[in-house]
Amino acid sequence: MGRDFPFDDCGRAFTCLPVENPQAPVEALVCNLDCLLDIMTYRLGPGSPPGVWVCSTDMLLSVPPNPGINWDGFRGTRVIAFPGSLTYALNHGVYLTDSQGFVLDIYYQGTKAELQRCVGPDGLVPLVSGVVFFSVETAEHLLATHVSPPLDACTYMGLDSGAQPVQLSLFFDILLCMARNVNRESFLAGRPPEMGQGDTDVAGYLKGARAQLWRELRDQPLTMVYVPDGGYSYMTADASEFLHSLTMPGVAVAQIVHSQVEEPQLLEASCSVVSCLLEGPVHLGPRSVLQHCHLRGPVHIGAGCFVSGLDTAHSEALHGLELHDLILQGHHVRMHGSLSRAFTLVGRLDSWERQGAGMYLNMSWKEFFKKTGIRDWDLWDPDTPPSDRCLLSARLFPVLHPTRALGPQDVLWMLYPQEDRGEALRAWRASWRLSWEQLQPCLDRAATLASRRDLFFCQALQKARHVLEARHDLCLLPLIRAAVGEGCSGPLLATLDKVAAGAEDPGVAARALACVADVLGCMAEGRGGLRSGPAANPEWIQPFSYLECGDLVRGVEALAQEREKWLSRPALLVRAARHYEGAEQILIRQAVMTSQHFVSTQPVELPAPGQWVVTECPARVDFSGGWSDTPPIAYELGGAVLGLAVRVDGCRPIGAKARRILEPELWLAVGPRQDEMTMKTVCRSLDDLQDYCQPHAPGALLKAAFICAGIVHIHSEIPLREQLLHSFNGGFELHTWSELPHGSGLGTSSILAGAALAALQRAAGRAVGTEALIHAVLHLEQVLTTGGGWQDQVSGLMPGIKVGRSRAQLPLKVEVEEITVPEGFVQKINDHLLLVYTGKTRLARNLLQDVLRNWYARLPAVVQNARRLVRQTEKCADAFRQGNLPLLGQYLTSYWEQKKLMAPGCEPLAVRRMMDILAPHVYGQSLAGAGGGGFLYLLTKEPRQKEALEAVLAKVEGLGNYSVHLVEVDTQGLSLQLLGSETCLCGAGPSEAGNA
Repeated sequence: MGRDFPFDDCGRAFTCLPVENPQAPVEALVCNLDCLLDIMTYRLGPGSPPGVWVCSTDMLLSVPPNPGINWDGFRGTRVIAFPGSLTYALNHGVYLTDSQGFVLDIYYQGTKAELQRCVGPDGLVPLVSGVVFFSVETAEHLLATHVSPPLDACTYMGLDSGAQPVQLSLFFDILLCMARNVNRESFLAGRPPEMGQGDTDVAGYLKGARAQLWRELRDQPLTMVYVPDGGYSYMTADASEFLHSLTMPGVAVAQIVHSQVEEPQLLEASCSVVSCLLEGPVHLGPRSVLQHCHLRGPVHIGAGCFVSGLDTAHSEALHGLELHDLILQGHHVRMHGSLSRAFTLVGRLDSWERQGAGMYLNMSWKEFFKKTGIRDWDLWDPDTPPSDRCLLSARLFPVLHPTRALGPQDVLWMLYPQEDRGEALRAWRASWRLSWEQLQPCLDRAATLASRRDLFFCQALQKARHVLEARHDLCLLPLIRAAVGEGCSGPLLATLDKVAAGAEDPGVAARALACVADVLGCMAEGRGGLRSGPAANPEWIQPFSYLECGDLVRGVEALAQEREKWLSRPALLVRAARHYEGAEQILIRQAVMTSQHFVSTQPVELPAPGQWVVTECPARVDFSGGWSDTPPIAYELGGAVLGLAVRVDGCRPIGAKARRILEPELWLAVGPRQDEMTMKTVCRSLDDLQDYCQPHAPGALLKAAFICAGIVHIHSEIPLREQLLHSFNGGFELHTWSELPHGSGLGTSSILAGAALAALQRAAGRAVGTEALIHAVLHLEQVLTTGGGWQDQVSGLMPGIKVGRSRAQLPLKVEVEEITVPEGFVQKINDHLLLVYTGKTRLARNLLQDVLRNWYARLPAVVQNARRLVRQTEKCADAFRQGNLPLLGQYLTSYWEQKKLMAPGCEPLAVRRMMDILAPHVYGQSLAGAGGGGFLYLLTKEPRQKEALEAVLAKVEGLGNYSVHLVEVDTQGLSLQLLGSETCLCGAGPSEAGNA
């Protein structure tokens, strides 16, 4: 058959294998060439000196990760050999070597005596594998031969100069002359096994070519490396061997690779399905292979079959049939410039050899003729010698019918020829038919590859839809990169739009929109600026407004219409991607808003005007599980965070105070508690509150608190003044403070929101429980559009040591468990826990966007890490219950590693340096919160180490403006008290109101 391969129109190199590479950056079918390139690049190639690797693509190889090839002192040429049995070696090439690994001879289809000389200590022989390495010196010697006759005929230079083309064998011409036991006379007289007996001109040419090779290469050493744990299998034309190589006998399940199968239970053990779309009942028997097919059941393919290249239009031809031990293929052929389809059917046991057993469809030709009514003159010309009458030359396969398109039925009828009273035989005879040999030059490989690509993306789109709708934690980025790279981004975007618009769950819709953003980002090809950034361009306001109103269908449609205007260049694509992430944030916000279900208040006596309600809170330190509380992780995976309420240097650093005033206005003050220079804002109308959702606007958090507390109805037609007079006979003053530096990582903003809400609600005559307050803060942060999780308010509003948990469901509900520790252990923690302010302000501007992007992409490392965060929280809680300080230190250190995996770049170099200096003195340490700066907290090995560690750090230059602080567990949590009234209120402006 020469180099033709009967089971793949694109040859052995492009035969697809039933394997997937989960680490591949781009989703793609894995063909034999991919595997060989991987083996050469990462297994055989590393460590080799400069030179030239040559590798055949006619075989399947397996090589262990580290084959242990020693290149010390190497020169010349090296061949790679793999173990094979004596029986297998009878039809293959084998190396004979000496004890140093020098090749003495190469046998092809050697005698038993020759092969016996090659047997190694393991009882196996070293097979010629098709892998060779030439050193630079040897490659230069070989290269020198290509410009002079007769070897110039092996190159296009020689052919263009009129030389007669003749091929040489790499192994039995070029390498054989370097084998030590081969002498010149026998080498010059020999010929490579693939040449056959040929004519005398070729023999003369070959002798001259071999003589020149002998002169150039004889002195070059030829050594062999044997890979005992490797595997080699030549891809023969034997269908049984081919099926064996693509299935895994003994494996209890079917291999389904890059395929979508509606009824996988119909696929039997040890069968394989590669790049297929199977709709409805499609049964596949054991040791059978389906490739590149789009079938619609009912279809029954039994054992020992290979079916390839069929689509839904051909499925009907299979209905009602049961195939066994058959090879059915659809081919793309070009006849006289026109592209069409042809189909071939052969038996698994048929021989492709010219001198092989005369069989077709697993029966003798005689039986076949008797069964079908076909005669030998239908297949061969009368003057064809009997020795040439074989499967290769039989005109069996219709390629053109005078009145209709061809289908699989034009060959399948031969299996059941008596069922239609000879109609199929007459149609077959009326068709123009070709033999397998005649068909080969007509195959259109470009059309074959294009068809495979189209089918691959057809199933990939279904996969994307299924993954999103079924909420699978599977990363779609490789698929997205493949679609964009192959120009299939349009159909993918349309599929994602459909999933988003049809989603009943805001989480599914948000992830679909996040995938659209990834497609757009991928289309920008790394240009166009940063992915993270603003998303408030006026052009996108209309789509956003639909989403805000809960009209998902119109919102997704309007997003898609706007998107079309932003596809022309990278900068626009990146900006469009940012706005899709903005749309995704709206849906996250709506999902988190479900936490309002768990916010309730009780009416209490309304404080008198001027009476201050003061709330104070500790800071928080997170010991495990941070990031798992962040939406959407908190309600898609479920979150668990262990945190401590802490006083810093003996103080509860966060607080708020609120009081009613007679003026129907809102007076807002933000700043340190005792500072008369605090920033003050007066809101006299609803317009003054409109920037409540812009986190950096003055007093935005306080404005959002008034709205979330239900004191102000921002979208009402009633003016602010009338709202306040009607409900409260006046307005409110609200003052918040934090004694912690900005970006401390100790949960300030969320705890501050809780303190403000608690003070406001009480000042408005309502009592709110701490658990309700936790959910109210979640709601407030969504209104404020800062997002964020629930761990800060859980740890800062609730006392002591506790675990907060949220389940993988909506509505989002947070449940808190207080952790009971051994007697005296809280004091032990106080003695061993220290805070170090790093002097670096945490800049987490794009940190959250990056984490959400990676979560929605379901990057495997991020998904696994999020699960580890949750698991470790429970282990950390057990360590607290046991009172095991060293174990807590271990968890603290591994927690920091988990945070760095979640948000790469959150560890500044200066902080790393500080942590390295402190490491010998601590059980464990971590930056607080998301990292990036702020406070470092550590569990010291010895108690009361503040002064000692200050001395350690003082000896190191260049650490910057750091400071060490005492910290102790707070056992009170949020405190609220009513102070006495103040009298100077009527007509007093905010500056005169003073502090309580």
